[in-house]
Amino acid sequence: MSETPASAPTEEKLPTNEMIKVIDYITISKSANWWTAVVLAGEEGRKKVMLYMWNKRGDKWSRKQKFTIARKADWAKYKEAIEKLLEKVD
Repeated sequence: MSETPASAPTEEKLPTNEMIKVIDYITISKSANWWTAVVLAGEEGRKKVMLYMWNKRGDKWSRKQKFTIARKADWAKYKEAIEKLLEKVD
């Protein structure tokens, strides 16, 4: 499968480690120096969702953050906690 989603056919290749088998991704935001994307990766039966943030220095992207969600049950807990805290944000 291609790393380029249908919504962004001209998007450059994600700067993930070559060992990561990218199935699909969605760019959340991208500027000249920062790129944030949600990535679906893995192989049949062992898929996971990862949130990445990269910073560009010169002409090279460098990973700054990565958060992996491997189970739907985990996501429910994260989502509930995040929504509770977001209620306190103006």
